[in-house]
Amino acid sequence: MLVRLPGVYRPQRDTWLLAEALAARDLGPGTRVLDLCCGTGALSVEACAAGAGWVTAVDVSRRAAISTWLNAKLNRRTIRVVRGDLVDAVRTLRFDVVVANPPYAPATDDGTPGRVLARAWDAGVDGRAVLDRICSETPDLLAPGGTLLLVQSTLNGVDKTRAMLEERGLRVDVVASEDVPFGPALASRTRMLESRELIRPGQRTERIAVLAATDLRSGGTRHRPTRR
Repeated sequence: MLVRLPGVYRPQRDTWLLAEALAARDLGPGTRVLDLCCGTGALSVEACAAGAGWVTAVDVSRRAAISTWLNAKLNRRTIRVVRGDLVDAVRTLRFDVVVANPPYAPATDDGTPGRVLARAWDAGVDGRAVLDRICSETPDLLAPGGTLLLVQSTLNGVDKTRAMLEERGLRVDVVASEDVPFGPALASRTRMLESRELIRPGQRTERIAVLAATDLRSGGTRHRPTRR
């Protein structure tokens, strides 16, 4: 059971495709999981259900943080909920798994979205405003051998994401992909997307992909996140 305050991203197929990739991993009582751009906290709840012992959820939205806190209580899960700008609030911690379902819809401009709901999916003209930050900043949060699980649309350039993460020394694999109908954000912007040649005329589906980016260092120990 999940509740969602107005303006918080509703879990959709990208959420559940990422949840499936998360559940396929070997999570245990000592596994430290970070849920970035947590929204309702659906992935945090899934991480707990899969056996992770330490789960932290972060979102810049106050409503998302509240939604995640409520869902942790409703599902009787222990989740540390933090309101903050991406990795800023957890920069000194290290995690075995980081999951991220960031906003990735191409917007009309690079300005901050005015409507609360638009902030759940708008990500600049190329849809990479948050993706690029995740690629740049998240590798530093990974414990040795840790993995980032990231979902995005192929409209945003999976190859660019792969290249950015590989430059940080991570091994990157596409572990799942699926064609899905446009959600509300893209469905309302088809003319813009066609004019930018991001989609074909008449195209109303996109491919979403889950990337697993793994730190190749070994020797990490599993314990509660600690400051260093």
